[in-house]
Amino acid sequence: MTQDQVLDEFRAAGALLEGHFILSSGLHSPVYYQKAFVFSEPPRTERLCRALAEKVKAEFGRIDVVVGPAVGGIVPGYETARHLGCRAIFTEREKGAFTLRRGFAIKPGERVLIVEDVITTGLSFNECAAGIQDQPGEIVGGACIIDRSGGRSEAAAGMKIVSLVQISVPTYSADNLPPELAAIPAVKPGSRGLAA
Repeated sequence: MTQDQVLDEFRAAGALLEGHFILSSGLHSPVYYQKAFVFSEPPRTERLCRALAEKVKAEFGRIDVVVGPAVGGIVPGYETARHLGCRAIFTEREKGAFTLRRGFAIKPGERVLIVEDVITTGLSFNECAAGIQDQPGEIVGGACIIDRSGGRSEAAAGMKIVSLVQISVPTYSADNLPPELAAIPAVKPGSRGLAA
């Protein structure tokens, strides 16, 4: 699946939004990928995550367990794991930090892949990795549908990240907005900061 085909899936789902958005990272952007619209359609989700699983297999080989950070990584993590033929689990926030709950665990020697929906700064990815660092498996890398940092995120301190789309989308701090973006009311559509 090409980058254009992936972005066409987002466009067709009404998930490529333009305006003024506050991202989960706190940065502002004129573009937002509303993944929930994509993941609400099982056939579209299946196509994207099958393509992601193929890239993951080519890059990392065998994967035993996929871990996705809640909320955004649950659906793509599960569907990618289904195509990899492995388990899917997820981390959740507990006292502000990602951790495995619900009896989820990673076994000794298991090869672990962290799957995200969209990566901008890599913050959720890194928090997820930190939340499983005490588990006995090996984190071999990560994967996401869209890397909107153009490969410049600080996800997992240099760990290899496979994506279907690698694109540079402008982001700005709240105190450094361009005038055309500052003139539009900001919307915060992401899940970070939801009540526990």
